[in-house]
Amino acid sequence: MEKKPFVTKEKLEEIIKTYPTPFHLYDEKGIRENAKALKEAFSWNKGFKEYFAVKATPNPFILKILQEAGCGTDCSSETELMMAEACGFKGHDIMFSSNDTPLSEFKYADELGAVINLDDITHIAGVEEAVGRIPETISCRYNPGGLFKMSNGIMDNPGDAKYGMTTEQIFEAFKILKEKGARNFGIHAFLASNTVTNEYYPLLAKVLFEVAVRLQKETGAKITFINLSGGIGIPYRPDQEPNDIYAIGEGVKKVYEEILAPAGMGDVAIYTELGRFMLGPYGCLVTRAIHEKHTHKEYIGVDACAVNLMRPAMYGAYHHITVMGKEDAPCDHKYDVTGSLCENNDKFAVDRMLPEIEMGDLLVIHDTGAHGFSMGYNYNGKLKSAELLLKEDGAVEMIRRAETPKDYFATFDFCGLLDGLF
Repeated sequence: MEKKPFVTKEKLEEIIKTYPTPFHLYDEKGIRENAKALKEAFSWNKGFKEYFAVKATPNPFILKILQEAGCGTDCSSETELMMAEACGFKGHDIMFSSNDTPLSEFKYADELGAVINLDDITHIAGVEEAVGRIPETISCRYNPGGLFKMSNGIMDNPGDAKYGMTTEQIFEAFKILKEKGARNFGIHAFLASNTVTNEYYPLLAKVLFEVAVRLQKETGAKITFINLSGGIGIPYRPDQEPNDIYAIGEGVKKVYEEILAPAGMGDVAIYTELGRFMLGPYGCLVTRAIHEKHTHKEYIGVDACAVNLMRPAMYGAYHHITVMGKEDAPCDHKYDVTGSLCENNDKFAVDRMLPEIEMGDLLVIHDTGAHGFSMGYNYNGKLKSAELLLKEDGAVEMIRRAETPKDYFATFDFCGLLDGLF
């Protein structure tokens, strides 16, 4: 699959007259079309709802776009709950999925009317202490343990993950919650990350549907929704084929009709909790080549760094790079593309074959729409970049300004030491 930027060089040249590099740029048209496709793929399920994983791209402008597309929000912290509330998400449009959770956050989630998704059986007592009761609608996160393997060789290790309850624990949790007043139950699980295969969701659904049938039969708890969470990936590499969300939806439907419907559970709503799939391909990091170094290797230094995109440094993750204006030039130069942090892993690409890069060239780093800006930090005193939205009509809107030194020093400004600096 050929990877092409969703923005032209001419448009970028126009944008940088107002907004200096580096910056994250999001594609409104792509986001809306993708959200529409997801909804259509699961339209067979009357109660279907996507709860966008706020952690992936925590920006109110993005959340409002998704809200208009009928999405809810999946929140994992107090500030994410605050953002959801500020954007107008209410009640069961908010899912609160957290772990190692402060009691105050359970209380806040309950005040918003959010659906609380319990990561651990001990959280039952925590919720009860925090809010004085058990909500009528509640969810539990399930972890079957062991290895999770698909026929194409993709495998993950749920047994090594800190999330969710064991099979025995979730059965016990349902019994306790039912005794304490819960009336509507949900199940949630996340067994593999960034799967670029149409097989993952149907396999996960089969695991959850079978457990759901047993849970309802053995505990008497009424299961009203099953949350397939995230895990649907995107093709970061050009040689990967993207997932077909319609095929995925049909695969889940087939398992639903085989397992849930015959058990009298044909009214169970299906939820998803996607982040990467919803936003990943519809964001890019735009940066400029500002330095070249010829030592033991050939280096191109850019004005972005791991502060702007941590995934390559943190995971060794691949992000495709387009040198704008040189899309058709031969990739006959081998470079490490680096940022300026005092860390040797601050590299967007290692031994990457690219066209010859000249100083001033604009580089587009693909697929940064999820877990891009949001994972940033301020090491070396580096400042986070702006976030811009390429609107459907071609206009560009700043949806988060770039940080300034004043922002960086703001949390020190409590004893007069910095008076006069700004």
